[in-house]
Amino acid sequence: MNLRRGLGAGSLVLVLAFVAGGSGCSIKKIAVNKLGDSLASGGTTFASDDDPDLVGEALPFSLKLMESLLAESPQHRGLLLAASSGFTQYAFVYVQQPAEEIEDQDLAKADYLRLRARHLYLRARNYGLRDLEIKQRGFERELRENAKAAVRNTGLKDVPLLYWTAVSWGAAISVSKDDPEMIADQPIVEALIDRALELNPDYDCGAIHNFLISYEAVRRTASGDFALRSRKHFERAVELTSGQSAAPYVALATTVSVSKQDREEFESLLKKALAVDADARPEWRLTNLIMQRRARWLLSREDELFVK
Repeated sequence: MNLRRGLGAGSLVLVLAFVAGGSGCSIKKIAVNKLGDSLASGGTTFASDDDPDLVGEALPFSLKLMESLLAESPQHRGLLLAASSGFTQYAFVYVQQPAEEIEDQDLAKADYLRLRARHLYLRARNYGLRDLEIKQRGFERELRENAKAAVRNTGLKDVPLLYWTAVSWGAAISVSKDDPEMIADQPIVEALIDRALELNPDYDCGAIHNFLISYEAVRRTASGDFALRSRKHFERAVELTSGQSAAPYVALATTVSVSKQDREEFESLLKKALAVDADARPEWRLTNLIMQRRARWLLSREDELFVK
């Protein structure tokens, strides 16, 4: 995952004031769409930041602003994609991960945070589905009836939506292990991500491969050792990022090394993640810092993760 999109707070306040004071519906609609375009196109303001906590405090404002604009312009496709990706990333980094980190100290709060993460993931999924529905009316119904057939009508331009809808849906399932109805949606996630992989396997410098490193462990439609598939995705993700992203190393360590109880590989992978120069690629700086923080936490739990 790569955290993106930012807009100056002063600019937002000025545009919002204009929108609120606009006397004509058409003027208001134009202003909303212009601001929506700015938010959707974003930039690297958040992604290049070197303070994950600061970004975490700022993101809710941006996300709620997107929702306010979507209330006025519900079919703004750029905003729908931005909302889907934004809520997914916020939930993973600032809600689900903290839940895992405090579970040993406060189980009740961890359970609350996981429930909150689930709601945020489903919100993200719904924005993705809404966007896909704009192009293909009845898409969600078709997806639930025959997922593989439904995704055949998607094309290259739909890859970002397929990816974020799959990631948010899969993440919601991962924190809903006591919900059979949610777990039953897993074939839909596979259809979405496999179609994205088919259309553009190298999307966003290996984002799909990075997701599949972990997802292969729970895939229903494949036989054999999942670790072999995960390793192939890992190799491609590292290749596409020239080894400058910490995320693939963390994903393989938590999915394959722990499952196989390979402590030596686990340590090696996480040390490689920590060795990544977060400043080498400014557009990945925030993601790398977040993944390196997770790598340090995982190393601190090594004795709990591996049987002596």
